Amino acid sequence: MTHPPRADSPASGDVYVVPSGRPIKGALTVPGSKSVTQRYFNLALLGRLSLKVSRPLMSEDTRLFLGALEACGFAVEVVGEELHLKPEVEATSAEIFCGNGGTMFRFLTAALTALPGNWKLDGVERLRERPVGPLIAALRQLGAEIECPEREGFAPLYITGGTLKGGRCVLDAGASSQYLSALLMVALVAPEDTEIEVGALTSEPYVDLTLDAIAEFGGTVLRDGEVFGVQPTRLKTPDVAVEADYSAVAYPAAAAMLSGGRVRIEGLKPGSRQGDRQFIDLLERMGGIVCWRGGALEVSAGQLRAIDENLSSTPDQVPTLAALAPFAAGTTRITGVPHLRIKECDRLSAMAKELTRVGAEVQELDDGLIIPGVWERSAPPRTPVDVETYGDHRIAMSMALVGLRRPGITIRNPAVVGKSYPGFWNDLDRLLGR
Repeated sequence: MTHPPRADSPASGDVYVVPSGRPIKGALTVPGSKSVTQRYFNLALLGRLSLKVSRPLMSEDTRLFLGALEACGFAVEVVGEELHLKPEVEATSAEIFCGNGGTMFRFLTAALTALPGNWKLDGVERLRERPVGPLIAALRQLGAEIECPEREGFAPLYITGGTLKGGRCVLDAGASSQYLSALLMVALVAPEDTEIEVGALTSEPYVDLTLDAIAEFGGTVLRDGEVFGVQPTRLKTPDVAVEADYSAVAYPAAAAMLSGGRVRIEGLKPGSRQGDRQFIDLLERMGGIVCWRGGALEVSAGQLRAIDENLSSTPDQVPTLAALAPFAAGTTRITGVPHLRIKECDRLSAMAKELTRVGAEVQELDDGLIIPGVWERSAPPRTPVDVETYGDHRIAMSMALVGLRRPGITIRNPAVVGKSYPGFWNDLDRLLGR
């Protein structure tokens, strides 16, 4: 399990001063997968299941989801490195706060349509800007009653639970695969068979994660081309263990490459179906030295070179790749990720702005970024810069990587990493030898 920054950590206040010029060295175990943790929570809610979850990610997003479970009548107990979930009462109404947790918001938008009661979903102002209209449209085709009192397709939502029937719907998941994952899970407890015709789909590896989780809980999804079929299922109660998070792995692995160091990352599932597992292969194509030894992943620095990559299946790693790009020989081109503009912040705009502020060159595209390797041969500037994080954990961690080679970078509001990787600053300090 990860922990908040120590009181003496450079990240314990309002800023984190990134130490430049030190190599990353050492070994670590990254936290459990946020994506897998939230899928287990959602399936426990839908099946009203008692569940033991080993090695869950305990972060801001998962704590918000646990709060939602409690509002829906679950008892939540932490026992060592396990979470014990147990349904105790049949709640019939609740106002649930999702913060800026897009995954939780979309999963619950679907799940609550199957749970009898009256439910309100809301979050911070940024969550109210993140669309959920395609999912609502599909759910309404399946009989669900959802109202958007302020703006159609956006939070807050008023959901009449127990109205989902099943049947056939058409879904546009071009903006988020979470729409499809949410529908596949809730369809397991619909009264009738459900067919979901998917017109567009992005980040498909995350759907594979959902299918794996559904199978663990005894469900089956049949796929025929673009149509997914789900039959009502009595979900079983497995004891589940959350695999390590490849989204978190990307940061120490990239840090080793940038800093001229070496890192050993333990506790991983080499054959994981997490989409961000592909980022390790991408690092190798960029010149990193990557190998599996003794059940652990080892990454060390090589000659960093630019790539031209469509990252539609691994969008969370666009900021990470963008952090590497100014130091790589050639020009890096990232495409296929227009949906990054509806994440915790507009990640394309945020990375373009902050990389430009620290002296890199960036061309912002509608669906990506073009970044020449201006610091591959010449030294980066040393002018001090306070980097904005836009309330986004991935901007904070990615810009910290830049600071390993570009002196003078300070990360504002470092606590935002608590959304997915609460121990990030402690791990970085330790790997840097401080």
